[in-house]
Formats: sequence, C-alpha cells, structure tokens
Amino acid sequence: MTMIRRGGDCRVRKAAEQGFSLLEVVISMAVLTVGMVSLLGVFGLAMASTQTSQQDMIAKQLANEAYESIVTARNTTQITFDDIQNSGSTTCPITGASTCGIFANGLVPMCLAPTTGAYAGIMGTTSAVTGTTCVVSEQTLQDPGPDGVFQTADDTFIPLTGYQRSILIAPLYDAQGNLIASLRSTTITVQYSTAQSQTPKTYILNSLITRYE
Repeated sequence: MTMIRRGGDCRVRKAAEQGFSLLEVVISMAVLTVGMVSLLGVFGLAMASTQTSQQDMIAKQLANEAYESIVTARNTTQITFDDIQNSGSTTCPITGASTCGIFANGLVPMCLAPTTGAYAGIMGTTSAVTGTTCVVSEQTLQDPGPDGVFQTADDTFIPLTGYQRSILIAPLYDAQGNLIASLRSTTITVQYSTAQSQTPKTYILNSLITRYE
C-alpha cells in the first residue's frame, strides 16, 4: 500500500498485484504431464520386469543344468569326447568314426534326461540315440515353496511346456586352421515365451569344454 498526499487530500493506492499468466500455467501443466507420463512408463517397465523375473531365472537354471550334465558325463567317462557333439557330426578325432555326437540339433522341447542306459542323466540327448520318448509334460521345475525346504507339503511344480532348449557344440581351430581336438565351444540357448512379450525371449550360455577334467 502507498499513501499519496496532495494538498491535504490523502489517497490510498494499492500496489499492483502480480501472478502467473494463463500461458505460464498451461506451459507448467504440460511439463508436469510429460514428467508424470514418463514416470508411469518407468513403473510399467519395472512391473513387467518383476513379473518375468521368475521365468528369466528358470531359463538360466535350465541352461546351467544342461552344461553341468555334459561336464559330469565327461568327468565320469560316461561318454567319449567324440560323443560331446551334435548328432551327425563328422568331426570324430578320438574314435575316427564317420559320424558321432549324441546331442539333438536345433531347439527341442524340454524333456527329462534318460534315467537308464549309456546316456542316463545327460540333458539334450537325441531320442534316437537314447531310445527315450520326449514327454513335455513330464519336465517340471520343483520349487521349495514358502518354507524354502524341498520335499515338503508346500512344494510347487512349475511346468516347462513353454520352454525350448538347444545345445550347439562346435569344433575349434587354431590360427593355421588346424583342428583343436581337445577343445570345443558350447552354446546353450533356452527360448521361452512370456505374457508381457509378443516375441519369445532367449537366454544364451556360452562356454568351452575340454577333453580333460
């Protein structure tokens, strides 16, 4: 407030009131809206990741399980090193056979490993070699349940009907193009579908396996 005195006459004048213009308010709301929409998108991605985290962990476990079964079979001399290849391989330096290998080619449904025979316990072996029939419904993943203890009443069994796995075992060569007979590359791929994704997801495990322990 200001007071103006003129010839004994007093007048009171209000100071000009300042505030936001309509344009400033509209711009502020637009910026706030963009920020909120971006934040909602982040929350959506976080929720989707949480919902698929179990499936991602299952895919990782299935890949590791297959690789460990191959290594165990090698360590126990259950199979020859020539057998640790895809079925129909012509690179057989150990036995000198025309073809060798026991692992199925390409993506195949999740099947139980054979329990009997020469290839018992080895994941990914072909039905023709093992004499087993691939029954998808038999393969399940056992979860210990809320108590965290296996073989109790609250255990749950997760069916693996939506999963496929491929085991690719390839020979390695040195810089001169000579075959490295005691070393091979191993690529295990697990493909699975999720409700949140229109295209299948994949988990890939790359490793090497040698002839020796």
